[in-house]
Amino acid sequence: MKLWGGRFSKSTASIVDEFNASIEFDQKLYKQDIIGSIAHGKMLCKCGILTNEEGKKIIDGLEEILKEIEAGKIEFKLEYEDIHMNIEKILTDKVGEVGKKLHTARSRNDQVAVDIRLYLKEEINNILILLKNLLASLIDMSKENVDTIMPGYTHLQRAQPITAAYHIMAYFNMFKRDYTRLEDCLDRTDYLPLGAGALAGTTYNTDRDFLAEQLKFSHICENSLDAVSDRDFVIEFISAASIISMHLSRFCEEIIIWNSAEFDFVEMDDSYSTGSSIMPQKKNPDIAELIRGKTGRIYGNLMNILTIMKSLPLAYNKDMQEDKIPLFDTVDNIKISLEIFKQMLVTMKFKKDNMKKATKNGFMNATDVADYLAKKGMPFRTSHAVVGKMVLYCIENNKNIDDLSIEEFLSFSDCFLEDILEKIKIENCIESKVSVGSTSKSNVLQMIKKGEEFLG
Repeated sequence: MKLWGGRFSKSTASIVDEFNASIEFDQKLYKQDIIGSIAHGKMLCKCGILTNEEGKKIIDGLEEILKEIEAGKIEFKLEYEDIHMNIEKILTDKVGEVGKKLHTARSRNDQVAVDIRLYLKEEINNILILLKNLLASLIDMSKENVDTIMPGYTHLQRAQPITAAYHIMAYFNMFKRDYTRLEDCLDRTDYLPLGAGALAGTTYNTDRDFLAEQLKFSHICENSLDAVSDRDFVIEFISAASIISMHLSRFCEEIIIWNSAEFDFVEMDDSYSTGSSIMPQKKNPDIAELIRGKTGRIYGNLMNILTIMKSLPLAYNKDMQEDKIPLFDTVDNIKISLEIFKQMLVTMKFKKDNMKKATKNGFMNATDVADYLAKKGMPFRTSHAVVGKMVLYCIENNKNIDDLSIEEFLSFSDCFLEDILEKIKIENCIESKVSVGSTSKSNVLQMIKKGEEFLG
């Protein structure tokens, strides 16, 4: 008979048993479920709800079950629906009737909520470590490429010259925000729901502060109805993971473009590339493409959990059983994406000569010429128009701005002096950017310093 079957006169249909069960996926929570149950058992003893002898028997049994699961000696059964009831049945079979007392003053509703929060707290900390490792690698790459010149783009058109270090530090700041966003998510996950019961609390004089201490929660869910009925912390985590994935995907997209023969800015390491089954010459950036593809999967998980929760009345509804699949999938995929992305990145080689050569085309110093004229007193909109005509002249005569003589400059404006020939050099265009946050070497070195301070 089901552990909840006392009120029923008929057994559930076999297809219902299969449809209703979650053990296929929530068995992943076995460790958290046992840890939570041990803390609950200790609390019941402390409050005199169980005798010390009963508590010891239950806790010893749970610890033994944990070892047996990790040794592969236990097979969970679909007929007991989920990880909670499977472990309770195994415990009762092991220690006898006293095992049935463990569920006093709790519900599966607060039990599953504490399991998920314990799981997610641990995994967020694991992901924070992976993010920190990536951030450290980005700092190292930036240090190595402070003087590596490359085109900066808007609309995927060459725009202004920058350095590779400056470009990399842009991603550093994105992933830094991802890190702090996850820290915020961790704080809101760090609330203990155990002790809430099914939705209204319990008639037993329990000690939730003791439970929070035992399970290392910083806070306690203040409202029992809220504690068991929401999964906003799961939604927030998958949302944060989606933003991380978006940043990974953008960087991967650039690497894929840079790796193309048309750009030829980077060389992917053989150990993080794949070949073609038909074209022997191919070396494909498949790892970057797969990380980019995982983003769509994680976005799908976010829409999944949002849709599950969007119209559920309080308190617990069985729909919420579906929260674990998108959560587990997101955790697994964001972790492997971060880990393999970092390895792919640190083994990638910049083709510095090609990157610098690309700044010679596309009139990337045109804005600096317009700024030059504006500093001479010409309204910027007027200088913009003058330089636009210069660019048109260069296109018609197959020249770059760098190729123009001082006489040609003067034909467009008598504001030009001989120093313009020096100021339009790509290196000087980069160094002329003096505003905070700009691409000049001194600014980039300051960014790197601040990044190192953040990492500690």
